Amino acid sequence: MSWARIMVPLSGGEGDKTAIAAGAKLAEPFGAELACVYTPADVADVMPWMGEGFLGGVQTTALESLKEAAAAGERNARAAMDTITYEKRRFIALQTPVWAGLSAESRLSDVVVFNNDPARGRGPLAEAFQQMVADEQRPVLIAREGFAVGGPVAVAWDGGKEASRAARLALPMLEKAPRVVILAAPKATSRSFEPARLQAYYAARGVKADIDILPDSGDAAPLLLYAARKAEAQILVAGAFGHPRLQEFIFGGTTRTLLASDQPSLFLSH
Repeated sequence: MSWARIMVPLSGGEGDKTAIAAGAKLAEPFGAELACVYTPADVADVMPWMGEGFLGGVQTTALESLKEAAAAGERNARAAMDTITYEKRRFIALQTPVWAGLSAESRLSDVVVFNNDPARGRGPLAEAFQQMVADEQRPVLIAREGFAVGGPVAVAWDGGKEASRAARLALPMLEKAPRVVILAAPKATSRSFEPARLQAYYAARGVKADIDILPDSGDAAPLLLYAARKAEAQILVAGAFGHPRLQEFIFGGTTRTLLASDQPSLFLSH
C-alpha cells in the first residue's frame, strides 16, 4: 500500500512552516504529492452579518480589509511552502466557498496534516481541523516536535469502528516502521475484542506487530499514552470521537486527552 497525496491546510500564519515541513516528511517516503492548501477566512461567511446595503460605507471598508488580509495570508503561505526543498509540491489557494473547497480537496487526499494548535481548538484552522476529522472523516496526522516517518508506531485498538478504521488507514505508515505495537486496554472498555485479530490482519499484509495488554481499568487515554512512551513510539494511531461529539465535548473523552498531550504525534480517524 502507499499514499499518493498528502494535504496540509494553511492559514498564512506562523504555524504554516512546521505543518508544511511535517507534510513533506510524511510525503517523501511515498513520493507523494504535497498539496499545500491555503484556507482563508471566507468573505461569504461575513456578508450575511452586514445586512442590507452592505456595499456602503463601513461595510465596504470591512470587506476590502478582509480581502487584503486574505491576499497577505496567501503571500505568507506561499513563502512558507518555499522554505522546503521537497519538489513534488503544489500550492492551492481556496476561493469562496472556502469550506466546500477544503472538503473537496480533502476527499482526494490520503492524509491531512495539522500541527498542535488547530487540534487543540486554537488559531484560524481550528474549525478546519474539526471539519476534516468529524465531518469529512478524513485521516489526520497531528505532527508534533520531532515528527518523522520510520520510527516505532503504537496502534490503540479496542475493536471499535473508529479504532479499526484508523488501524487500517495507517497501514502505509506501518509498513515503514521498524516496530509496531498494538495497545489494548480491555479493562478500560465494555467492548469485547481480541487484539490477536488485528495482529493477524497486519501479518497478512506483511506487517509484524507486537501486542501490549494494558492491565489497568479507568480512563484509557493515560494508559495509552504511558504505553506509547514505554514503546518509544513516535506516532500513536487511534480512533477519534468514538462517542457522540457533544458528549465528548462535555465530558472530555479519550480523544480530547490525546489531543492535549505533548507527545507522541497522532494519526487519527473518525
